[in-house]
Amino acid sequence: MREALDQMLFVYAAYGVTIIGTLGLVAQSWLSMRRAEARRDRAKGK
Repeated sequence: MREALDQMLFVYAAYGVTIIGTLGLVAQSWLSMRRAEARRDRAKGK
C-alpha cells in the first residue's frame, strides 16, 4: 500500500485563498470608493 496525499485538499485550499483574496479586494475597493466620494463631496462644498 502506498500513502498518497489527497489532491482535493490542495484544490480546496486554492479555492479558499482565491475567495478570501477576492473578498478582500472587493472590500478594499469599496472602502477606497467611499473615501473618494467623501473627498469629492468635501471639494464640492456639500
